[in-house]
Formats: sequence, structure tokens, C-alpha cells
Amino acid sequence: MFKVIALVLVAAVATFLVYVALMPADFRITRSQSIQAAPEVVFALVNDLHGFNRWNPFAQGDPALKLEYSGPEAGQGAAYAWDSSGKSGQGRTEITESLAASRVVMRLEFLKPLTATNTAEFTMVPAGSSTTVTWSMKGKRPYSHKLMSTIFNFDKMVGGEFEKGLTHLKVLVERPSDTAVDIRNFCPDQPVAKMCNLPHGA
Repeated sequence: MFKVIALVLVAAVATFLVYVALMPADFRITRSQSIQAAPEVVFALVNDLHGFNRWNPFAQGDPALKLEYSGPEAGQGAAYAWDSSGKSGQGRTEITESLAASRVVMRLEFLKPLTATNTAEFTMVPAGSSTTVTWSMKGKRPYSHKLMSTIFNFDKMVGGEFEKGLTHLKVLVERPSDTAVDIRNFCPDQPVAKMCNLPHGA
């Protein structure tokens, strides 16, 4: 009887492991928010990584986080490395594509506690007097991540952070007096949309 139970358990575990292995490797997480502002205004707070990290929930939610910026001030090639003894771990973000007032693509390299390379994309689509901002992240899941996804709902967890960040961005843009950054410093006449007097730093 014991042998039968053991065989059933082994078969169940094997079936589960095969099921995990056959799960799709590709993933995509997407959230959107409507913001009462022109695309250029929103773009400025994504394309400049200093401005981005003033509403980025992954930077704002970890007091132990240290950021080191490199490359140009904004746009393609702008980058920062992050390091934390807290929940953020270690990694690097770099803007790989920047299309003024409409699209920013970032390469995300996670080094600790898990290793992964994902792509984040931000799009700004005008809708009357508003802009629909979409934050997406895509990549491939190794077997260990697939296994974890049977316990944790990553779309809900990460997507929830995206929603939090986009809500913060909405407040930052629509009610600048409530935040440390004054969106009125935006320079619409610059070749690449940016913040004129935005104090830099995390």
C-alpha cells in the first residue's frame, strides 16, 4: 500500500513539473492611465530618468535603494544602476529607444536576487485634452520563474505596482502643487522634451 501511495505521489509531482515546463515562456504585463495633459508633458517625466524615478514605485518604495546615473541626461543611452540591501536587489535600466512625446523603451537587467532581462515600454497616445499612458513589460520566464508563478500572481503583483506608479504620475502632472516636482518647469520649446529646472537626484 505504501508503495502505491509513493508511486502516485511521484507521478503527481512529475506531472506537475511537466505542466510547469510547458507553460508559455513569454510574458507581458500592461497597465494604462488617462492623464489630463499633453503627451509632451508626460513624456518629459519618462524620458528623463531622474524625473522617472520621482514617480517610479520600484524606486520610491525602497528606502535602502541607491541609484547611480550614467550617460546623457535624457533619451536614448540614459541609464542608471540600482543597488539595495532591501527588496529591490540589484540591476540596471537603460533607455534604448526614445521617440519624442510618444514612446520610450527601456532595457531592464535584473542581477539580484533573480537574474533576468526584460523590456519596459511606455507609450503616450493623445485623446482630446488627455493622454493615455501605457506601461508594459515583456520578457521570457526561465523554469524557476514559471514555478514561482504557480504560487504568485505576477501580473497582479507587478501590474499593481504599475498602477500605483501611473497614479503617482497622474498626480505629479495634474496637481504639481501637491508634489516636490513642479511640472510648470516643463520646456515645450526644447528639441527633446525635458524639465528645465527639475532638481536631479533620486
